[in-house]
Amino acid sequence: MASDIVSEKNDEGDLVLTWSGRWTLAHRILAVNALTLVLVGLAIVYLDSYRNRLEKERIHKVEAIAGLAATAVPTVGLAQREQLVGGLGKQSETRIRVYGANGALQYDSWRITGPTYRLRDPTTQKWTKDVARALDRGFNALVGEDSLEDFAEPATDTAQGWPEVLASRRSGKTEMEIRQAPELTPVFSAATPVAGGATLLVTDNDRDFTHRVRKQRGSLLIALACVAGLSVLLSLFLARTIVLPLRRIALAAHRVRLGRAREVKVPRLPSRTDEIGLLARSISDMSHSLRHRIDNIEAFAADVTHELKNPLASLRSAVDGLERIEDPKLRTQLIDVIRQDVQRLDRLISDVGEAARTDAELARARFEPVDLGDLIGQLVSAWETRRETGNVRIAFARPRRASAIVMGEPGRLARAIDNIVDNAISFSPPGGLVEIAATHVGDEIRIRIDDEGPGVPKESREAIFNRFHSVRPDAESFGRHSGLGLAIARAIVEGHDGEIDVADRDDALSGARFTIILKAADRA
Repeated sequence: MASDIVSEKNDEGDLVLTWSGRWTLAHRILAVNALTLVLVGLAIVYLDSYRNRLEKERIHKVEAIAGLAATAVPTVGLAQREQLVGGLGKQSETRIRVYGANGALQYDSWRITGPTYRLRDPTTQKWTKDVARALDRGFNALVGEDSLEDFAEPATDTAQGWPEVLASRRSGKTEMEIRQAPELTPVFSAATPVAGGATLLVTDNDRDFTHRVRKQRGSLLIALACVAGLSVLLSLFLARTIVLPLRRIALAAHRVRLGRAREVKVPRLPSRTDEIGLLARSISDMSHSLRHRIDNIEAFAADVTHELKNPLASLRSAVDGLERIEDPKLRTQLIDVIRQDVQRLDRLISDVGEAARTDAELARARFEPVDLGDLIGQLVSAWETRRETGNVRIAFARPRRASAIVMGEPGRLARAIDNIVDNAISFSPPGGLVEIAATHVGDEIRIRIDDEGPGVPKESREAIFNRFHSVRPDAESFGRHSGLGLAIARAIVEGHDGEIDVADRDDALSGARFTIILKAADRA
């Protein structure tokens, strides 16, 4: 059963960004978070400042009523004072009381007018009030507002039952207190001295204060809802610009892992210059490289199988013939064939192992500065002393010391150059000359290997670097080359971010010129 994530559709149109395409992911995330926090913070600061301003207005109002009443009471006779206190209390919708010098209650506006406000019992109110009070407590905790003292009428209504009255008597000026009623509405009280040693107390349960504050908080909740909606939109924006392309890339990578589709298209997002675009292009390049590597492995396995079958078939035929042939001369020839086939298999297996290890070893290798002058000099000495070069001569134009330095893995570079020199010697005529030179040109090091052989036809210059390309000189002994030498050399050079090519010599009538181009190391 096919995986539910396998899909041929891979439209990149909905992943293309317009005005936000130049923003990095960090900028987008920071902008969303900062904008939301700033809006909420501004709303809280505004509402807290509004509540503080309104509270100051109510304090000034109660203080003004207390001052006005304290001034008016001594101006009328004793008989008219309670009527005056009642009228002022009714007009201001407050309760005004006057305590004598001995602390006893002398006048109370409610005796004349009845209650001008009533403290509500929260248990008798609707559930909506409970929600409002919960919001009040939460907001007060958020802004760090101190809890108010609960308001309660003293059991015995005397001056001693009111801390603000006692404080006013001591200070000789108006003293304020703010308490909260059971349903969390504020009770403002102001005590101020009156001529003759008396003290006047004004109390006001200002429900309008709470109503206005809650109205503003309701507006804040609406604003917060708008901010939440904006945050959702911005989150969708981030989802479109981050989550959606990442999900698309992840699905494509999963299809690559499953390997069910021969060609899996990974979105490259060329219009995006942020991290998502870089990731998309990197994974796309990686998938192409992986596909190319898998193709090479499959082709390599098929080539190895084909190349192994030939000497094995020859061996099988020679071994079978040994049992039937009695002629010693023919048996000697068959044994020689077996020996050559074994030599060919040994060479082939060694080179196959070398080719298989090349990419992996280069991926793990730590590059270091390599002086190609010294490296090639050692190779030339080795060829002259231990290898059978016939009468082929090798000439090396050694560069100045430390003038041909590259970053690489010395052993691998030596193997690449050695394979090309081996190829040049094998194609050189008797008495021929193989010339090697390494020069520093601009920011490149160029290694040139010239021989005096027949050269390489133009139509074969790419094929000779293919694995198991086995066009060899007629005079070469059987089994000496596996057809992997130049392929290994190219893999090593390309693993060092270099290039290798072959052309005809421009300074001789015949011969091939192999050129290796590597990046020069920074001497600093």
